[in-house]
Amino acid sequence: MFVSLRMKTSTHQPLSIMAKLFAIISFLLISNMAYSQNNPTKLTTAPSEIKQTAGHDALGDFAPKFAELNDDVLFGQVWSRTDKLSLRDRSIVTVTALVSSGIIDSSLTYHLTEAKKNGVTRTEIAEILTQVALYAGWPKAWGAFRQALEVWKDSSEAADARQKFEQELIFPIGRPNDAYAKYFIGQSYLAPISTAQVKFVNVTFEPGCRNNWHIHRATSGGGQMLVGVAGRGWYCEEGKPAVEILPGTVIHIPANVKHWHGAAKDSWFSHLAFELDGENTSNEWLSPVTDEEYLAL
Repeated sequence: MFVSLRMKTSTHQPLSIMAKLFAIISFLLISNMAYSQNNPTKLTTAPSEIKQTAGHDALGDFAPKFAELNDDVLFGQVWSRTDKLSLRDRSIVTVTALVSSGIIDSSLTYHLTEAKKNGVTRTEIAEILTQVALYAGWPKAWGAFRQALEVWKDSSEAADARQKFEQELIFPIGRPNDAYAKYFIGQSYLAPISTAQVKFVNVTFEPGCRNNWHIHRATSGGGQMLVGVAGRGWYCEEGKPAVEILPGTVIHIPANVKHWHGAAKDSWFSHLAFELDGENTSNEWLSPVTDEEYLAL
């Protein structure tokens, strides 16, 4: 979904504008590729290099061939095929196979721990083991649940929601936006993405978080552009219906227009924010968005 509101822009230096747009698109493509390479929930563009030494460490002298098959083949070749199946999905398959086979020992503990590292949340592992129980047997699931409780003991539903959101996000959430906290209701985060050529930041909002009404002042040019990158949020100009922002939504905010933006009440949300060049630019922060205004959405 792409939304385009009218934006006052200068018509001079078209090549410079095109160059900036090209730089933005290139940066996003490169960031997405790098993100996939390092995210265990995503397919990679090529096989990964996964090293395992447990077999050699424990059985290298006693059973060198078994150690080789475990470390170099199972992990070095099969688990490394992350261009075919993500690490997260391989963890789910492995845990399911172990529980179904009645292997509720240290092997399962290891793979549950790896599953957590590879992005399987507390909520998901509970659903996975419940599903397995109905096909593989109740006692096996009970044994697996005892281990899963220990592995995910520090997790919560709120942590799950953030973890799943971070899996969708190709940019860092960043640090708490303390410098501007007084202009927000709820917790927001700020991550500078580019400080040269085209300057922009990733702004992340926890569910229900929104900024105050505000205006990007300029005597000419100016304004702001938002690009939704993860989750679901809202943009609202004074006197107009609110616009939903989803990944890929582009919002053009004219200078000198009163507005606000933030997350939906039940979703984390991130957008890129681009400040547009102009003369005599400044931000004017106004009153908070009331609960009545926000909940009316």
